[in-house]
Amino acid sequence: MYEDIKKNKIKTGCIVFTFLLVITLIIYYVCNALNFGEFSIVIALIFSIISTVATYYNCDKIVLASVRARPATKEEDLQLTNILEALMVASGLEHKPRLYVIDSEQPNAFATGRNPENSIICVTKGLLEKLNYYELEGVIAHEMAHIKNYDILLSAIISVMVGFVIMLSDIAVRRRFRNDDNDSRIGAILMVIGLILLIISPLVAKILQLAVSRRREYLADATAVQFTRNPDGLISALRKISDDDSELNVASNSNAHMYIASPFKDKKQKEKSSIFDTHPPVSARIEALENLR
Repeated sequence: MYEDIKKNKIKTGCIVFTFLLVITLIIYYVCNALNFGEFSIVIALIFSIISTVATYYNCDKIVLASVRARPATKEEDLQLTNILEALMVASGLEHKPRLYVIDSEQPNAFATGRNPENSIICVTKGLLEKLNYYELEGVIAHEMAHIKNYDILLSAIISVMVGFVIMLSDIAVRRRFRNDDNDSRIGAILMVIGLILLIISPLVAKILQLAVSRRREYLADATAVQFTRNPDGLISALRKISDDDSELNVASNSNAHMYIASPFKDKKQKEKSSIFDTHPPVSARIEALENLR
């Protein structure tokens, strides 16, 4: 587990650096196309540094705003708060995650935040209504495992950065920018790189999601069982979540990898696995959990 935490921290640093570089090149391309001349690289660097720092410190707020989540309260969500309290000792977390609820009938959940001290667990209303105590306990334990394993920072940053890069590239590609004469060979090279990144950024974003999503779900499942000592609760929860056909309207391609199970419901693809899926098949996860009994 400690080795995975270390790897997650290294991956986060690499992804943040890559994001900084990609945004710099894209903004440079846009600024140069708009004839900002020698100021293009300065503007690109300033913009990319500000956006990277803002993303790091506000990734949880951005994610919560994108899914329109509300804070959970003890009065309205007593069972949820009680389960969290009970799992704090077993999980070994020193700081209690904040709880949020999404107004959606689809049972699902995710964890986010830049570190365990600023962590958040977000569940849907459907999860609270459709799962029993032990199933809900398994899901919350799974999300607490993501927090303990430092998956949350990686997931949150990728969610925000992927959305930002896709949005920026989409805006830029839709505009018919024209590169006028440029005497600088370096500028011309950067322009070409920026254009290439604009074109391939959606594919790169997908690869980044796949790089951090699949294995972490298996690890979080196993860690959750360590917390609860009850694999049956999580197994039953995964089955219910997988079988439910409700839609989650706030889910998007940039944040789908964060949920405990894919929020996109396609009946034809439920039992099929693709290399482009952000989650391993539920059947495979259940089989792995059954081996822990």
